[in-house]
Amino acid sequence: MTARPRTDRRAPQRGDRRRSALLTALDELLRDNGGLLEPINIAEISRRAGLTRSAFYFYFENKAAAVAAALEEMYDEAFAVNDILVGSGPPAERIERTIRGLVEYWDRHRHLYSAVLAARSSSPSMREMWEADRQAFIPSIAAMIEAERAAGRAPAGGDATAVADVLLLLNERLLERLTFGAELDRDRYIDSVVTIWLRSIYGRDPDPAVAAPITARNDS
Repeated sequence: MTARPRTDRRAPQRGDRRRSALLTALDELLRDNGGLLEPINIAEISRRAGLTRSAFYFYFENKAAAVAAALEEMYDEAFAVNDILVGSGPPAERIERTIRGLVEYWDRHRHLYSAVLAARSSSPSMREMWEADRQAFIPSIAAMIEAERAAGRAPAGGDATAVADVLLLLNERLLERLTFGAELDRDRYIDSVVTIWLRSIYGRDPDPAVAAPITARNDS
């Protein structure tokens, strides 16, 4: 896995209740404010957590760093969604379950995702973390594409790593549109993204009866 930048001033320690309290307070405030980070100040986060501003700065450089840390808390959940994609089963089913799982993940954390997008535009460290996170998913997806090609289930095509990168960018754009376009027909957009994934890898809709082999996740 690509190394990810540290978002905390101090490395998180297991059972660190003060840090957890700060992240819980931030999460609650983001929910209260509809995912808007700007109206929330550090004093408010600290007060909600029952701590001082100095306690906040002990862990985080700024609000963006705290948002990044909150996002890291849910990183394993995102990888669990990715495991569906690179597992076994008919390709169309795996890809649709993955995209729908991604949207369900976004649904649960929409307030945080909105804050991340805001922080990403102003925070270099957040942009660095975001890119590192996305890059971490690429190897397993590229390996799945190469395995499908080697097995004759997918045609030869462009560099598998680049294809995986572009498809992940498509997923990212889908979540951005859902975040800022409340009136979108969600199912129609999901179906379109699934179709693009299938056509990009297989050149057509693959035989639904054909299952892909299990591909181990590379997160080392």
